[in-house]
Amino acid sequence: MKFSEYQRATRETDQRAGTELADIAVHLLGLLGEAGSVATQFKKYLRDGDAHTAWKARMREELGDVLWYTATLAGKLELDLDDIARANLQKTQDRWLSTGNDPLDDQYPEHERLPRQARLEFVPGVDGDGRPTAQMRWGDRWCGNRLTDASHVDDGYRFHDVFHLAYAAVLGWSPVTRKLLGRKRRSNPQADLAEDGGRAIVIEEGIVAMAFAYATSHDYLRGVSRLDFQLLDVITSLVTPVEVGTRTAADWELASLRASRHGGSSVSTTAASSSSTLTNGS
Repeated sequence: MKFSEYQRATRETDQRAGTELADIAVHLLGLLGEAGSVATQFKKYLRDGDAHTAWKARMREELGDVLWYTATLAGKLELDLDDIARANLQKTQDRWLSTGNDPLDDQYPEHERLPRQARLEFVPGVDGDGRPTAQMRWGDRWCGNRLTDASHVDDGYRFHDVFHLAYAAVLGWSPVTRKLLGRKRRSNPQADLAEDGGRAIVIEEGIVAMAFAYATSHDYLRGVSRLDFQLLDVITSLVTPVEVGTRTAADWELASLRASRHGGSSVSTTAASSSSTLTNGS
């Protein structure tokens, strides 16, 4: 049976078929009650074990009641259950399935591609005011400026470029890394403007600021294997206008966790340089 067929059939047994606020409230409360009944049946199974011989039949019944209330509520709100199911499947696939991360710039000359593999160092130092600094180096080339934490506290933000490198490696995207490494796609003026230009750079820097703030409030992601969906949802919304919009929330989660693994030690490094390996498309 299709969801849409089931949804139409539920109208025949709906005793509050109206769409007034009270009718909707009755069904919403019914949904909450039936969800509680599902939990109750499973609690009984945990308590009684195999002695609760009818627990699967009871669970089927209670889950069916949840489905009935879901279908009737959708109808009252002029939503289609088939469409709800498709949207939910798309959402969960985006959250948990990776795209495979093929490079996004294969069609460009090699000197305009993000390096497929590179080893970059974060070299710590101290500025004229005694503030800790870090600067990224690729071989004998300095990339970007010496950075401080630009903060009242020593929180390691001077090493935040590790996030840009992780995005380049995992997502195949990082306009900031392209600029720092001299890999902008100038052979294609439109790509240079829309994908590698100022707006894309601002988007990425904003994402890094959010990811870093999230990391600092979660012990720099030490021992963390999953990120909050709200953070990933905001990120995927921000990148809709640019090429990395094809990547999923699962891809962004992997990239952020990869950054924490490569950069976690860098946050506390003050006396020796640390390094990060960029392997694009992995």
